[in-house]
Amino acid sequence: MLNQVVLVGRLTSDLETKELEDGKKVSNMTLAIPRSFKNADGEYETDFVDCSLWNTIAENTAEYCKKGDIVGVKGRLQTNSYEKEDGSKVYRMDVVAEKVTFLSSKSKDEPERD
Repeated sequence: MLNQVVLVGRLTSDLETKELEDGKKVSNMTLAIPRSFKNADGEYETDFVDCSLWNTIAENTAEYCKKGDIVGVKGRLQTNSYEKEDGSKVYRMDVVAEKVTFLSSKSKDEPERD
């Protein structure tokens, strides 16, 4: 079986790389990915997908990409969980990036998409 996803979207914010106690580096990013079809109101909706980047991929993406840039991500889905203060368990799905491709920078003159 294979766990692989390929996504293309815009970065919703600039990335920050953090160094963990064990020396590994991590960045977290969210991709805004417009759907390819219109909803019942005739509008395109956007999905927001969280991604984790590690070590060299994290450093390079944080250095060369900024909010609004279009990137491609190849990675795998991973489920994480944590316990809330009330004792309930929360599960969330994340994409762990194995490769990030820089596709284009957002032009300063480019209009915002409605």
